[in-house]
Amino acid sequence: MALDRDQITRRAAQELKDGFIVNLGIGMPTLVANHIPEGMTCWLQSENGLLGMGPFPTEDAVDADLINAGKQTVTAVDGAAFFSSASSFAMIRGGHVDISILGAMEISEKGDIANWMIPGKMVKGMGGAMDLVAGVDHVVVTMEHCNRKGAPKILKECKLPLTGKRCIDMIITDLCVLQMDEDNGLFRLTELAPGVTVDEVREKTEAEILTDVEPTVIEV
Repeated sequence: MALDRDQITRRAAQELKDGFIVNLGIGMPTLVANHIPEGMTCWLQSENGLLGMGPFPTEDAVDADLINAGKQTVTAVDGAAFFSSASSFAMIRGGHVDISILGAMEISEKGDIANWMIPGKMVKGMGGAMDLVAGVDHVVVTMEHCNRKGAPKILKECKLPLTGKRCIDMIITDLCVLQMDEDNGLFRLTELAPGVTVDEVREKTEAEILTDVEPTVIEV
C-alpha cells in the first residue's frame, strides 16, 4: 500500500524533536505542521519572516495578512515572532535552523537535489531552497517515489538543474524511507510502506541503494 501525502508527512514529523526550529518547504512539506506530536514544541520558520507557524487555519480563522513563503494562509502560535526576510535568511545561513523538510523533483544516489525549476517553464526564482540545503545540518525530503509517468525520481544522477550537492540526509516517499549512509555515500533502505517489498523499491529506483538491513514497516 503506497502512502498518501498525509501519511508521508506524518512520518516526516517523527524526525522532529522538542525545541527544534524547523523550516518546511513549499508543497507537501507544509502538511508536516499538522502532525507535530502532541506535547512537543517546535518552532516553524518561514523565509518570509515568521518564526512560530501553527497548523493551517480553519475557514473561520483565515487571516489574509498571515502567510508562509508559499503565500498560503497560516496561523501563528503563542510567542511567534515576525521579522524581515533578511533576518530570516540570516537564521538559515547562520545555522540556526535544526531541520528542513523539502520537496523534490529529483534526488541523486549521492544526495544531490533538484527541486526548483524545469527548463523551459517559467519560475520566479529559487527562493530559499539553496540556502536551506546549504545552511541546515539535517535535510529531509518528502515526495512521491515516481513521477506522474511512472518514471523514477531517485536517480543515478539528477537531470534537472541542481539546488544542492550531497546535502540530503533522508528521503520519505510513498513507498519507503531511505537514509544516507555517510561512510558509503549512498542511501540505505530502512523502512517500507505496508505491503511494499524491497524488490518493488529496487524496481522503481534508478539509483543504487543499500539493502543490507531488514527494513521495518512504517506505521500508518
